[in-house]
Amino acid sequence: MRYALILGLSLLSIVAGWHGLDAADKTAAKAGQQDDSPLIYTPPKKPTPRARVGGTLRGTEGNEPELIALVPDHVGLTVKQTPTLNWYLSTPTTYPLRFTLNDTQKIVPLYEGSLPVPHEAGVQSIDLKSLGLTLEPNVQYRWFVSASPNPESPSRDIVAGGMIERCEFSECLTITSVNLTCDRESVRTNALIGFWYDAMGCVCSLIEKEPKDVSLRRLRAALLRQVGLNGVADWDLKSIHSLGR
Repeated sequence: MRYALILGLSLLSIVAGWHGLDAADKTAAKAGQQDDSPLIYTPPKKPTPRARVGGTLRGTEGNEPELIALVPDHVGLTVKQTPTLNWYLSTPTTYPLRFTLNDTQKIVPLYEGSLPVPHEAGVQSIDLKSLGLTLEPNVQYRWFVSASPNPESPSRDIVAGGMIERCEFSECLTITSVNLTCDRESVRTNALIGFWYDAMGCVCSLIEKEPKDVSLRRLRAALLRQVGLNGVADWDLKSIHSLGR
């Protein structure tokens, strides 16, 4: 298949990584953060593989849509069995879209299927639960979103993606204070203790419910800047001005 790649056989133990979280981090996480305080994302303390894949089709001079996975450039963590994955589309497109999920220890993708083509540019979501996909604990997965300018030539696909690993719920609770609710405080708390996908998934969900809430846009932009996704953060902040029109 198109993305049936062996992308590494090393398995990172998420529990071992979280034993490195010091007492000060845990105390700050439990206390939560105020809306006007800086948002801080804390990456896993143990080294992980380079994870972020993305960009435009080479040589298009900006004429092709850009796909960007809203992920850090390392294995992002989640406590959820069926988290939401988020990605950014720079401009509306008619190209067919596909989603692929790989277990890094297996050759054949766990899932590969088409995605609905968004009507608008901006941040998009993939709900694993709606696809019937469940993440096993302490397993590293790679996921991709691809757009096909020419389905007969897969090498020209525009691809974005990242890596995700799930922490077993009972283990997470004994190691750190993951926040299972979804509000501004949980976004800050989960970012601070390193649960990227839970923080990003929550803030995207909040914006979907309240698209004109400027403070939520700023919160997401701050989270994006923490992992170097400044272009998408700038788009979010620019969208604030259009909301008031």
